[in-house]
Amino acid sequence: MALKKITEIREELKQTSDCALDGFIWEYAADERSGVQTLVAQAKKRLEKLEAELARTESLKKYEREYADYEYICGIDEVGRGPLAGPVTAAAVILPKNCGILYINDSKKLSAKRREELYEIIMEQAVSVGIGMRSPQRIDEINILQATYEAMRDAVRQLNPQPTLLLNDAVTIPGLAIDQVPIIHGDAKSISIGAASIVAKVTRDRLMMEYDALMPEYGFAANKGYGSAAHIEALKTYGPSPIHRKSFIGNFL
Repeated sequence: MALKKITEIREELKQTSDCALDGFIWEYAADERSGVQTLVAQAKKRLEKLEAELARTESLKKYEREYADYEYICGIDEVGRGPLAGPVTAAAVILPKNCGILYINDSKKLSAKRREELYEIIMEQAVSVGIGMRSPQRIDEINILQATYEAMRDAVRQLNPQPTLLLNDAVTIPGLAIDQVPIIHGDAKSISIGAASIVAKVTRDRLMMEYDALMPEYGFAANKGYGSAAHIEALKTYGPSPIHRKSFIGNFL
């Protein structure tokens, strides 16, 4: 029987899913051609990375395992407390108990492409997802911390079923009669909070892209409302837009 061409095997490896790498390695391990052995080595490296990611993801379930007696564990996180423009956005996510989603992490540690991919997976597999936002005007009215709490409460109230435990990134949310566990740097320590950080980030980033189409002079697509040098210069040149936070921009005008 004729051996497969190395180009064919290379294409086969490209099409091999992570869960089928063991089979690829077993099939070609005895092929002594150097080109095939290079491909086998690549497959083994992919498999090692996958096993490392599986172990990392399991470590992210520490709090979910610790509080497993709670039926519906919800992770909560926010994005947009620091920008000069745009809303503050909170997300609340209940993942299934047997959640197997890989690569979840603090959204700031992920590429935009990876965040978008994970957003779609989370929205598809989550038991429930809630989003809360507070406008720049509301932030100016009651301050950013209180506006963040309002957004978080809104996100939680949207959930169906309602959570029985909240895992929060660092804060305890007032006004909710649900058990809460604040976790410092929780978006990098809990899979539920990490998922919420991704949903909040992608939701807000998409909105800022829409604002950029309406007000391109501020560069919202690039800066997402944060105070980059170009953004501050545009603020000085054009003045504040309807989505700038008046309480945040006094030092620049």
